[in-house]
Amino acid sequence: QVQLAESGGGLVQAGGSLRLSCEASGRIFSTYGMGWFRQAPGKEREFVSSISWSGGSTYYADSVKGRFTISRDNAKNTLYLQMNSLKPEDTAVYYCNADIRTAVWRRSEYWGQGTQVTVSS
Repeated sequence: QVQLAESGGGLVQAGGSLRLSCEASGRIFSTYGMGWFRQAPGKEREFVSSISWSGGSTYYADSVKGRFTISRDNAKNTLYLQMNSLKPEDTAVYYCNADIRTAVWRRSEYWGQGTQVTVSS
């Protein structure tokens, strides 16, 4: 079984920064692409950012480009999201997503439980 545990969320004033972490644990054979999604109250879950296994390719939603930076440490099976210049509209539950192989014959997508980010104006 694989678990994704997010941390780093909290309450911050507009213009502030937070750094989210997501640690993958369990029976992991190899990890591929990883990413962050978010869901605000009353809205659908939306893509925020993703990163390739090597870290050489990163993708961002237009709404966070230039403010958020995604990175990963494969030795620690950990994904990060540095969020700067936060805005009230960034308030949401942030979810970690990972494409993980747990055996030669098994590769699946996993989700974390989410971490709340609240940005006050």
